[in-house]
Amino acid sequence: MNKNTKAYLVGGGIGSLSAAAFMIRDAGIAGSNITIFESLPLPGGSLDGGGSASGGYTLRGGRMLTTDNYECTWDLFKSIPSLEHPGQSVYDETIAFNELNVPDSKARLVDRNRFKVDVSSMGFSMRDRLELVKLSEASEASLGTTSITDWLSPEFFETKFWFMWATTFAFQPWHSAVEFKRYLHRFMKEFSRIETLAGVKRTVYNQFDSLVRPLLSWLKDQGVVFVMNCTVTDLAMHADTDGKWVVTAIACMRDGTPESVEVADGDLVFFQNGSMTDASSYGSMTGAPAHLTKQDSHGWDLWEKLALGRPEFGNPAAFNASIPESYWASYTVTLKDAAFFDQMEKFTGNRAGTGGLVTFKDSNWFMSVVLAHQPHFIGQPDGTQVFWGYALHPDRIGNFVAKPMAECSGAEILAELCGHLNFDRAVFASANCIPCRMPYITSMFMPRAHADRPLPVPRTSRNLAFVSQFVEIADDVVFTVEYSVRAAQMAVYQLLDVARAVPPVTPHDSSLKVKLDAIIKAF
Repeated sequence: MNKNTKAYLVGGGIGSLSAAAFMIRDAGIAGSNITIFESLPLPGGSLDGGGSASGGYTLRGGRMLTTDNYECTWDLFKSIPSLEHPGQSVYDETIAFNELNVPDSKARLVDRNRFKVDVSSMGFSMRDRLELVKLSEASEASLGTTSITDWLSPEFFETKFWFMWATTFAFQPWHSAVEFKRYLHRFMKEFSRIETLAGVKRTVYNQFDSLVRPLLSWLKDQGVVFVMNCTVTDLAMHADTDGKWVVTAIACMRDGTPESVEVADGDLVFFQNGSMTDASSYGSMTGAPAHLTKQDSHGWDLWEKLALGRPEFGNPAAFNASIPESYWASYTVTLKDAAFFDQMEKFTGNRAGTGGLVTFKDSNWFMSVVLAHQPHFIGQPDGTQVFWGYALHPDRIGNFVAKPMAECSGAEILAELCGHLNFDRAVFASANCIPCRMPYITSMFMPRAHADRPLPVPRTSRNLAFVSQFVEIADDVVFTVEYSVRAAQMAVYQLLDVARAVPPVTPHDSSLKVKLDAIIKAF
């Protein structure tokens, strides 16, 4: 390990930020030797949170966390100081917050009559149970590129379990059977408490303010260099005498000006390949979001360029080739009075921050809403409240608004929400609803072959690592903060020969108690 090694990180998401932290903490690399390139004005990637009380807050999404599973994430954030509680880590303050705000959903599913559905049972038939066991025990080789619908009968997708599991994790029936199986094993503890979301942990604020902001602060204190508004367009590479690829230079556009950064012998490059929030667009109270694709954003270009002729660097086309199968829409609502929160808390029986997702199971849009603990943003004024929701089928005609959600303004989305809740629209008299379209948000769930994702450090790479949702990590699950952090930790430890072990995936699915609890819940 050479502590004078320089590292260049392409992309400013949680994968790169984590890699930088692990290099400093565990490999002894000076922060001033680490440079992060980001095309946007602000780091954080998909863990975002923006806007204001006056113009409306925005959240593309919110990632589920648990303390039973996120081994690498908490290993990292036990080392990152809290910004608000001196002497505490981000992990400490998160645990303390969740001890005061215990999840116990009392209205996980709501039907077309606004009745809270009894979710004490999963609604399985014996065939559902047998098919689910068969899928969960099948090898990944036998599952191959099949979809969930290849293994489960149509009736399964009408069970209460599917309505809850699908909306908790954002699965579609046509998604990868391999990824679905991995979730069944990785989150087996959640299977027996999916109706209350008792295992879910929330951050104090949105995840940008609670995770990214303190991590950024710590990295900057360590001297890490952030180059914003800088798009990396190419990596110059050559094969060494062992046939391994070596990055020798980074080509980028910085504030519209082309630049080249030399990568010296022994230096490292970490690349966030692909992005689930690429080509996202926002609407307004009066307009729907624009329909963008990767051609508008160029967010997949570099991975496609690197993978051309290098199969060990993955196959991005497996993930970004079918927007109708990988997109959904979310919405963030900023309120100036408490009417909606008061009625929702009365209806659900949950104080904001303790209920989790409320899913309207008969909604054509497959719509959900969640009320977070307030304030949800640092600096959010008293008297302002923010909530978030999403829909897995935004291409379908609404139940109360005669158009697809993808074509709806914020006002029309609120009208649909009022219809499902049978609330007077006056509760939204002061509301500002900002819809968001995300064409690749579940692209990592698309059916794919094992080789379609590169390893964090491909076998044919000398100094290039991949850290994102689109790498291959055995036994772990994508669409989680943990996946990006684990990829980063694995890549750093491998390239810098760190003796410390990466925290292993906890085998909850091997616990007899967990298995028994799952069986009892299934029956």
